[in-house]
Amino acid sequence: MALDGIEPILQERLAELAAQGTVKGEEQVIRAIRPAVDGFGPRCLLVGQGERGFLRMNSNSYLGLGLHPAVIAAEEAAARAYGVGPGAVRFISGTHVPHVELEARLARFHGRAAAMLFSSAYAAVLGVLPQLIDAETAVVSDSLNHNCIINAIRLARPKVKAVYRHNEMADLESRLRELVGQVQRVLVVTDGIFSMRGDHAPLDRIVALCRQYEGHFRQGIITVVDDSHGVGVFGESGRGTEEHCGAAADILIGTLGKAFGVNGGYLAAGATLIRYLRETSPIYIYSSPITPAEAAAALCAVDIVDSGEGWRLLAHLRRMTARLENGLAVLGRELLPGPHPIVPLLVRDTGRTAQLVTDLFAHGILATGIKYPVVPKGDEEIRLQVNACHTENDIDYLLDVVGKI
Repeated sequence: MALDGIEPILQERLAELAAQGTVKGEEQVIRAIRPAVDGFGPRCLLVGQGERGFLRMNSNSYLGLGLHPAVIAAEEAAARAYGVGPGAVRFISGTHVPHVELEARLARFHGRAAAMLFSSAYAAVLGVLPQLIDAETAVVSDSLNHNCIINAIRLARPKVKAVYRHNEMADLESRLRELVGQVQRVLVVTDGIFSMRGDHAPLDRIVALCRQYEGHFRQGIITVVDDSHGVGVFGESGRGTEEHCGAAADILIGTLGKAFGVNGGYLAAGATLIRYLRETSPIYIYSSPITPAEAAAALCAVDIVDSGEGWRLLAHLRRMTARLENGLAVLGRELLPGPHPIVPLLVRDTGRTAQLVTDLFAHGILATGIKYPVVPKGDEEIRLQVNACHTENDIDYLLDVVGKI
């Protein structure tokens, strides 16, 4: 009954979103995944679409590890050993052996002293940044940072909030100079891979600038990178933007739900910081962790990435990404090329972007349209995401469809 009073307001807001062309609408529901056959990769079966299979070009599971038999077996075995849920938050009785083993493995993978699990990377960002921001802290953020970073900064309410133009180091340096004498501590926060574009932060230059200016602040400058789209898939061995740039941030935040194919988020950093966050971060303390089975599956996935099999998956993924980018270029389509498997096909119009998503769906292809206000007007795009389950036949089919529509 109480909701009746605000229902007209909610309906009006929904109508506004529809008029702007930004409403997301009904979700497509996957009911099954059909295995690879005849030189084509797996196909999704959707509720309401019968036995028609769809090529999935909008999955974050870049290495296809969510379908890997060993990862599935690890999750099944742990579910039988520990049950399907953690049963409590970590500090009560929710910590299981797979959680501890996974944290230690992630720390080794990233060359850090310690690591700490969260229920998601979004939760990790919200759980970490506010704990490092006080009344004498400034936060400097890239203009294209993910929504989780933006909301974490809002939640923390720093003394000064500054935004620098996307990947422009001269503008970052100007922001740092302006802060001298205003605060005691600075956090410089960036995505590793920017999810709308597939480009990466120049982490080596960011770290160098921060080291240059940190002496001007009593408590220094802390660098934070959220490399959720980079870890496992970017860099020579899949260690992300840090490896690609040859530089490490003070705090690395990552996800288990993209290249590792499972679920959950984490950070890797120094041991003292990790101990502090376990004692002070409300999102960690009062939220149930990922299940022991998910942790076991993620541990298996990290081991695969850090092996010859993982390197072969990365090599195949890079070949398929290059094949798609080269094919789109031959078709005369505008794109933002790069080594990451996010391939943005620029459309530059919200209405046309929505229509292209519909056209691709009609040809059995799932793709995501990125529209205003998620991106600025004029930067609308179809975000195509390659994964290691894709074959040459899959990429060629997609190119054929794009060429027709």
